[in-house]
Amino acid sequence: QVQLVESGGGLVQPGGSLRLSCAAAGFTFRTYVMSWYRQAPGKERELVALSTAYGGSTNYADSVKGRFSISRDNAKNTVYLQMNSLKPEDTAVYYCCAKATILSRNAYWGQGTQVTVSS
Repeated sequence: QVQLVESGGGLVQPGGSLRLSCAAAGFTFRTYVMSWYRQAPGKERELVALSTAYGGSTNYADSVKGRFSISRDNAKNTVYLQMNSLKPEDTAVYYCCAKATILSRNAYWGQGTQVTVSS
Protein backbone atom coordinates (compact mmCIF):
# COMPACT_ATOMS: atom_id res chain seq x y z
CA GLN A 1 0.00 0.00 0.00
CA VAL A 2 1.40 3.36 -1.05
CA GLN A 3 1.80 5.93 1.70
CA LEU A 4 3.10 9.48 1.58
CA VAL A 5 3.19 11.21 4.96
CA GLU A 6 4.14 14.88 5.13
CA SER A 7 5.37 16.65 8.24
CA GLY A 8 7.08 19.87 9.23
CA GLY A 9 4.44 22.46 8.49
CA GLY A 10 3.46 25.20 10.88
CA LEU A 11 3.31 28.90 11.55
CA VAL A 12 6.39 30.98 10.77
CA GLN A 13 7.11 34.69 10.55
CA PRO A 14 7.99 36.32 7.23
CA GLY A 15 11.66 35.77 6.49
CA GLY A 16 11.71 32.55 8.47
CA SER A 17 12.44 28.99 7.43
CA LEU A 18 10.75 25.61 7.54
CA ARG A 19 11.71 22.16 6.34
CA LEU A 20 9.00 19.83 5.15
CA SER A 21 9.49 16.08 5.03
CA CYS A 22 7.60 13.42 3.14
CA ALA A 23 8.12 9.80 4.14
CA ALA A 24 7.20 7.33 1.42
CA ALA A 25 6.37 3.64 1.47
CA GLY A 26 4.87 1.03 -0.80
CA PHE A 27 6.73 1.75 -4.04
CA THR A 28 10.30 1.90 -5.37
CA PHE A 29 11.00 5.40 -4.13
CA ARG A 30 14.36 5.95 -5.84
CA THR A 31 12.88 5.38 -9.29
CA TYR A 32 10.02 7.84 -8.86
CA VAL A 33 9.76 11.52 -9.63
CA MET A 34 9.04 13.26 -6.32
CA SER A 35 7.42 16.67 -6.20
CA TRP A 36 6.01 19.23 -3.84
CA TYR A 37 2.83 21.06 -4.74
CA ARG A 38 0.92 23.69 -2.84
CA GLN A 39 -2.61 25.00 -2.81
CA ALA A 40 -3.63 28.30 -1.31
CA PRO A 41 -7.26 29.12 -0.46
CA GLY A 42 -9.23 29.90 -3.60
CA LYS A 43 -6.33 28.98 -5.89
CA GLU A 44 -5.42 25.96 -7.98
CA ARG A 45 -2.81 23.50 -6.85
CA GLU A 46 0.59 24.45 -8.27
CA LEU A 47 3.90 22.69 -8.67
CA VAL A 48 6.55 24.09 -6.33
CA ALA A 49 9.55 21.81 -6.81
CA LEU A 50 10.42 18.53 -8.48
CA SER A 51 13.18 15.95 -8.13
CA THR A 52 13.65 13.42 -10.89
CA ALA A 53 14.31 9.74 -10.29
CA TYR A 54 17.51 9.03 -8.38
CA GLY A 55 17.71 12.77 -7.69
CA GLY A 56 19.23 13.39 -11.08
CA SER A 57 17.86 16.87 -11.48
CA THR A 58 15.54 19.38 -9.86
CA ASN A 59 13.16 22.05 -11.06
CA TYR A 60 11.40 24.91 -9.29
CA ALA A 61 8.55 27.29 -9.79
CA ASP A 62 9.81 30.78 -10.57
CA SER A 63 8.15 32.09 -7.42
CA VAL A 64 10.37 29.98 -5.15
CA LYS A 65 13.67 29.83 -7.06
CA GLY A 66 16.57 30.78 -4.84
CA ARG A 67 14.49 30.36 -1.68
CA PHE A 68 13.31 26.73 -1.71
CA SER A 69 15.37 23.58 -2.16
CA ILE A 70 14.12 20.04 -2.78
CA SER A 71 16.24 17.08 -1.80
CA ARG A 72 15.76 13.37 -1.34
CA ASP A 73 17.30 10.60 0.71
CA ASN A 74 16.74 7.41 -1.25
CA ALA A 75 18.03 5.31 1.63
CA LYS A 76 15.31 6.71 3.89
CA ASN A 77 12.60 6.95 1.22
CA THR A 78 12.12 10.57 2.15
CA VAL A 79 11.90 13.80 0.19
CA TYR A 80 12.43 17.20 1.76
CA LEU A 81 11.55 20.78 0.96
CA GLN A 82 13.75 23.37 2.61
CA MET A 83 11.95 26.71 2.56
CA ASN A 84 13.88 29.87 3.37
CA SER A 85 13.01 33.56 3.25
CA LEU A 86 9.35 32.68 3.53
CA LYS A 87 6.75 35.20 2.42
CA PRO A 88 3.06 35.53 3.31
CA GLU A 89 2.23 34.45 -0.23
CA ASP A 90 3.86 31.09 0.48
CA THR A 91 0.97 30.32 2.82
CA ALA A 92 -0.73 27.17 1.56
CA VAL A 93 -1.27 23.50 2.13
CA TYR A 94 1.80 21.70 0.81
CA TYR A 95 1.42 18.26 -0.75
CA CYS A 96 3.96 15.60 -1.54
CA CYS A 97 3.46 13.80 -4.85
CA ALA A 98 5.01 10.69 -6.41
CA LYS A 99 4.90 9.79 -10.10
CA ALA A 100 6.56 7.00 -12.04
CA THR A 101 7.63 9.52 -14.70
CA ILE A 102 7.24 13.26 -15.19
CA LEU A 103 4.50 12.67 -17.77
CA SER A 104 2.60 10.03 -15.79
CA ARG A 105 -1.08 10.82 -15.40
CA ASN A 106 -1.35 8.68 -12.29
CA ALA A 107 0.08 10.06 -9.09
CA TYR A 108 0.22 9.30 -5.42
CA TRP A 109 -0.51 12.16 -3.01
CA GLY A 110 0.08 12.82 0.63
CA GLN A 111 -2.53 14.29 2.94
CA GLY A 112 -0.92 17.73 2.97
CA THR A 113 0.66 19.90 5.63
CA GLN A 114 -0.32 23.50 6.37
CA VAL A 115 2.29 26.23 6.10
CA THR A 116 1.27 29.67 7.35
CA VAL A 117 3.57 32.66 6.99
CA SER A 118 2.36 35.52 9.12
CA SER A 119 3.58 38.03 11.67
